[in-house]
Amino acid sequence: MTLDRPLRASRASNGFIKVDGTPTDCVHLAITGLLDQEPDMVFAGINHGANMGDDVLYSGTVAAATEGRFLGYPAIAISLATVTQDGKHHFDTAAAVALQLLTRIQRQPLTGDLILNVNVPDVPLADVRGYQATRLGQRHKAEPVIKSHDPRGNNIYWVGPAGPEADAGPGTDFYAVRNNYVSVTPLQIDLTRHEGLQSLGQWLQGNMTQ
Repeated sequence: MTLDRPLRASRASNGFIKVDGTPTDCVHLAITGLLDQEPDMVFAGINHGANMGDDVLYSGTVAAATEGRFLGYPAIAISLATVTQDGKHHFDTAAAVALQLLTRIQRQPLTGDLILNVNVPDVPLADVRGYQATRLGQRHKAEPVIKSHDPRGNNIYWVGPAGPEADAGPGTDFYAVRNNYVSVTPLQIDLTRHEGLQSLGQWLQGNMTQ
């Protein structure tokens, strides 16, 4: 969330409102005073690129959905899991999935503590094999940063590619998307590892050096 400068909102030629900040800024402004009428729920996305496995911790799309959940609304983060670089991406497939999920939620509302992280395979809608409830997979360690220099000779660094899939078997978001299923992962805001509290407390009660 942007806290070190004011935010500006303007209306685009298609009538949509755009904000010169992060996805979380957009949701926060919309819900806390920008809109004349409060929304019923929050859809964040459609993101261009997958948000699966460890990626969700860095995702602006998931963060925007989380902000909607913080503010009391049903929230879905939706991403098109692009795998090609030729520019022929199937955003219409992801849009159709978003509409299907919206219709389902209207009929059967979600529980209040869930955020749905949705990854849609980048294929024509007719090739989507269905939906799978999934857990987050895991990646190997990211590739090293790429060091370079700007025109003035100063060091600059490009963040390296994400690590390859590690835990990506059946039941994971990686596996579902790879097999042309829409991956739907339930997320929660509470990141506390509750089963670790007791052992951590015991560890803290041991001898601590100053």
